[in-house]
Amino acid sequence: METNSTVSQANAILDYMSKGNSITGIEALNLFGCFRLPARIADLKKVGHKIKSEMVKLANGKRVAQYTLLEPSLF
Repeated sequence: METNSTVSQANAILDYMSKGNSITGIEALNLFGCFRLPARIADLKKVGHKIKSEMVKLANGKRVAQYTLLEPSLF
């Protein structure tokens, strides 16, 4: 179910990534208050945005998913 909050978060995340930034879950939480980054990424993919995900290793040794916008969408 999409609410104004989830749409706003998805738009903020898309804007952030469209400026060439990649994003992880902790960054999404810190920057946008988004606890469910994979769900927002799925929302963006559903409307046609091409987003790559890859596992990256943090300085503390933990591995997390990092998302990158591959190309601007026409939507």
